[in-house]
Amino acid sequence: MSVGEPGSVVRRMLLGSQLRRLREARGITREAAGYSIRASESKISRMELGRVSFKTRDVEDLLTLYGITDEAERTSLLSLAREANVAGWWHSYSDVLPSWFPTYVGLEGAASLIRAYEVQFVHGLLQTPEYARAVVKRGMKGASESDIEKRVELRLERQKYLVSENAPDFHIVLDEAALRRPYGDREVMRGQLQHLIDISEQPNVRLQIMPFSFGGHAGESGAFTILSFTESDLTDVVYLEQLTSALYLDKAEDVAQYEKALAELQRDSPGPDASRDLLRGLLQLS
Repeated sequence: MSVGEPGSVVRRMLLGSQLRRLREARGITREAAGYSIRASESKISRMELGRVSFKTRDVEDLLTLYGITDEAERTSLLSLAREANVAGWWHSYSDVLPSWFPTYVGLEGAASLIRAYEVQFVHGLLQTPEYARAVVKRGMKGASESDIEKRVELRLERQKYLVSENAPDFHIVLDEAALRRPYGDREVMRGQLQHLIDISEQPNVRLQIMPFSFGGHAGESGAFTILSFTESDLTDVVYLEQLTSALYLDKAEDVAQYEKALAELQRDSPGPDASRDLLRGLLQLS
């Protein structure tokens, strides 16, 4: 996947949503659909959510079950299935990534709007190489230098999308804790603070700092990211990273709760200009 192109993850989601609509239009249960392709109900659910790859034979059988006989429509959907199975550019980094993260990289690379709150450290899209290396070393204790460098390289590749021709809008609220918790030495932290000041001037980046002085706030549940897409068939997705897995929430009521929390964080944090001043103050103190 080149920067700016929709990835295979999004194609899987698009195909899955179309298959779900076709199934529901015929009044066919997931259990019956699964039986038709020698699979379980949960497999159909994962397919419709775009969480798994698609076998051409399975898609063909489902289209037949759903009464899709028009050759042009079948060809279009089968072509989408083949495209959905193409490995993304991040595939070569799979040996140093947790199993759930490639899905996120694919979604991030296809999003038109990325909204996030971060509290533990600076968001990966905004990290300097030196800061990223310190974060990765802390999170991959005992890993080889080559694996650490490969993970850092992936993080830097992801950042290219943020300054590409088709860059997404990126709205981020950083908790002040992420800026005061040191990763690396003094120079690493100074470099990271200066980078945040610089990149916050980008027209597609809206960076706000939630200061300690505000007290309790809407981000009490921890870090989260909301991904939005230009494709009308795709719903917003909330990404929640955990210690041994990740959650991808796309139910409207779940997404709405996180959108409300982020809106409150944005409202209660200083605006971009005042946040830059806060960053400059921290830089002078560092």
